[in-house]
Amino acid sequence: MEEGTTVTTDERAGAAASGAAAHRGLSVREVTLSYGGAPVVRELSLDVPHGGLTMIIGPNGCGKSTLVKAMARAIKPDAGSILLDGTDLRAYKGRTVAREIALLPQSPIAPEGISVRGLVRRGRYPHHTLLRQWSPEDDTAIAFALERTGLTELAEARVSELSGGQRQRVWIAMVLAQQTELLLLDEPTTFLDVAHQYELLELCGELHREGRTIVAVLHDLNQAARFATHLVVMHEGRVVAEGPPAEVMTAEMVADVFGLRCDIVPDPRTATPMVVPHARHPAAAQQEPLPVEG
Repeated sequence: MEEGTTVTTDERAGAAASGAAAHRGLSVREVTLSYGGAPVVRELSLDVPHGGLTMIIGPNGCGKSTLVKAMARAIKPDAGSILLDGTDLRAYKGRTVAREIALLPQSPIAPEGISVRGLVRRGRYPHHTLLRQWSPEDDTAIAFALERTGLTELAEARVSELSGGQRQRVWIAMVLAQQTELLLLDEPTTFLDVAHQYELLELCGELHREGRTIVAVLHDLNQAARFATHLVVMHEGRVVAEGPPAEVMTAEMVADVFGLRCDIVPDPRTATPMVVPHARHPAAAQQEPLPVEG
């Protein structure tokens, strides 16, 4: 099927039903990705659990962001394929993909002078055609996105006037307004203070429980272990471990992949795995606590 060909509902159902390898949702099959030079991702295969909250972790430069971009068809694989419900993403028109998959990339740039509401409105564009223009359904989606990200009172403010954390929430609101079943978030906690990081991750958990499939790239291992239903570990362009956080987040894995010696203990609040790093220098571990004034 040629790139850009329209895929009908019947064709999608038929493709998904043909063969035991079909997987509902996103699948990556033997994918190699690069930017014109050496591969960043090499022969990687992965099934994203439908309805799950998947967190991808790994050292800098291991290919996490590149993989997420390919899942949204922002990067074309050098080899292999990305499948949506068993059909190659290249078989879909761009607008069709945008109705199914929303991507929040790293460090997006807002048009100059645009308001919060104006940027969030852009999430509705994939739903518009020559026959279907703006509707009350669009207004409802925007109001929902603004409310869920705590931006209702800032709807008329200019994005350029907001703090870094507020701007990040505007981009997340735009993705929510797109109302896709699949959300791909590349380091969504960037620029957020710690309180808003947890607010965002709790929102991801709520959306997952409401039926969304979410894939997020995170750097914080403890946050990933606390919120993920499925954890994917990447190293040097490949998936080296995946599964429930309780099985994947081990001291051996953290040492091998991140070069960090640690203990894994239960989080006292959630009982999920929590990474406690060892001191790199023995003297640091033997320091006496500072006296408390007063």
